[in-house]
Amino acid sequence: MTDTPDATGTKGWLAHQQQQLADVTLSADAASLGRVEQVADGIARVSGLPDVRLNELLLFDNDRLGFALTLEARDIGTVLLDEGEAVRAGSRVRGTGTVVTVPVGPALLGRVVDPLGRPLDGGPPIQATDMLPAERPAPSIIERDLVSEPAETGILVVDALFALGRGQRELIIGDRATGKTSIGVDAIVNQKQSDMICVYVAIGQRASDVERVIAAVRAHGAPERCIFVVAAASSAAGLQWIAPFAAFSMAEYFRDRGQHVLIVIDDLTKHAATHRELALLTREPPGREAYPGDIFYIHARLLERAAKLSPALGGGSITALPIAQTDAGNLSAYIPTNLISITDGQIVLSTRLLALDQRPPVDVGLSVSRVGGKAQKKALRDVSGRIRLDYSQFLELESFTRFGGMSDTRVKPQIEHGKRIRALLTQPRFRGLRMADQVALLAALNDGVLDAMPVEVIPDLCQRLPAHLDAQARTAVDQLAGSGMLSEEIRKQLIEAVRMLGSDLARATPTTPEAA
Repeated sequence: MTDTPDATGTKGWLAHQQQQLADVTLSADAASLGRVEQVADGIARVSGLPDVRLNELLLFDNDRLGFALTLEARDIGTVLLDEGEAVRAGSRVRGTGTVVTVPVGPALLGRVVDPLGRPLDGGPPIQATDMLPAERPAPSIIERDLVSEPAETGILVVDALFALGRGQRELIIGDRATGKTSIGVDAIVNQKQSDMICVYVAIGQRASDVERVIAAVRAHGAPERCIFVVAAASSAAGLQWIAPFAAFSMAEYFRDRGQHVLIVIDDLTKHAATHRELALLTREPPGREAYPGDIFYIHARLLERAAKLSPALGGGSITALPIAQTDAGNLSAYIPTNLISITDGQIVLSTRLLALDQRPPVDVGLSVSRVGGKAQKKALRDVSGRIRLDYSQFLELESFTRFGGMSDTRVKPQIEHGKRIRALLTQPRFRGLRMADQVALLAALNDGVLDAMPVEVIPDLCQRLPAHLDAQARTAVDQLAGSGMLSEEIRKQLIEAVRMLGSDLARATPTTPEAA
């Protein structure tokens, strides 16, 4: 039989295929494949993966990700980290052998990312320096140092009465729309003058609210030293759950290199609700208010990661400002009491003070810092010692004046003095005060200088004081910033500068009969 052209072509094709097969190196490749049995509400029930560990990252078809939240006898409760439309019953699942990791490094600074480090700002992919697990153990006691360095927020009521230290965890708590996020954002903006790196993590917030926060930091702060980790309300529940843990890992990269980080978590009430949702969907037994029994442990192991490291480990720190929301000012609810017991103090915001147009509406009676003066510069501590007591006495006396006039000549000066304190503690947003400005105002208050001024000029005085001090008492400002000590000479220079500015403003402000 002679070869036809068709037969010759077929033989050539077979020879080519045989040559390709001969060049293939055969090896054993074992892979554990599972199957999606059921998927709904961001939870997938997976079977066929007996070797999967708790919190292990799983890879679904179409490159969708999830992690193992519960391990049961017959299947695994898996939380999806992507939208679940592409994951269907019968889809294949592969165990990756690793836990959830996030990219870390300087490339994240100035970027808006999701908890897995994927860009949300339209920029290029993140060129990560390293990958760290989202969940990492907190520093042990021997690895920690005392909280002694101030973390200045620029907010007078916070820095003077409830001082924050680098490595501290201070809870910001209050009802809805009382300005909780505003305090966190003002603290971030104030770090424009410091060496602190800032991380803002949004959990379950509306996209418009997150955009306003980012725009505010870009307009008033130093966005090139900030990381925005966003798991908005429209994100998968798994992303909202993992967001604060991922943000802490991103912060710990800088802390481990001796740098200082401020992290604002907005907010842990929504994170607790997300954890409850996932727990109920994975059929964990509910406890008080339907929260699972480990809700305290979840937030404790998260916030314990904020700490000041010992000098042997570089001396870096993470300062945490977690935010929590209350209903009708109920601080004794389950999640608020849990968080209050975990943190080193709380800043309580009051709807009553907000209605009186006091911003920020900080309730000085319920707020506390368990670090307090240990993290304050000595100069600020010296001039702020009596302000809380004087203000508390003023509030009590003011409540009695509503029943009628006070004729006692000893009471009227106290009330007038208290009005000046309230005017000082009322501070507009994005108008942070330096430590020298705060010391000057409080020293003038203690010396009676502000009592001689109309209350109406004090807001303008606070706004113009930084520029006035730079022009009239620059040497005193520099010495105070360098040493943190308030000598008698510096004190006199600052008080005189405040008196001069106040006199100029009082002459330029027409006096109303009521003020007189």
